[in-house]
Amino acid sequence: MNPAPLALWVPAWLRYVAVGAVATLGHYALLALLVELGHWPATLAAGAGAALGAQLGFVGNRWLTFDHRGAWLTAWWRFQLTALLGGVTSMAMVAAGTRVGLHYLLAQACATLLALVLTYAINRRWAFG
Repeated sequence: MNPAPLALWVPAWLRYVAVGAVATLGHYALLALLVELGHWPATLAAGAGAALGAQLGFVGNRWLTFDHRGAWLTAWWRFQLTALLGGVTSMAMVAAGTRVGLHYLLAQACATLLALVLTYAINRRWAFG
């Protein structure tokens, strides 16, 4: 399937959100499988899930969101670094939010929105630009 027709009626930022949702689903599915069926420690399973989610996000965003035709290895490394920045940003925002008295889920929701905007802007210009 060529993503070009999709680009005509679905804006890139919305495709980015959709790809992120699928990547998150893959992350959580692998996490649950490894913990429940593989009896892995949750922290290791979460790391494996995050790694899978990052790869799903890369493939989906390269193909569907940005229709990127450039060098894949350069884009891959840049995407991974951007994902890491998004994760660190989220952790810092949750830490700051809970420190000032926000409920951790509210802090996480705010962090997710900030990370979404930040990583979209970076990926659009740097990883896939």
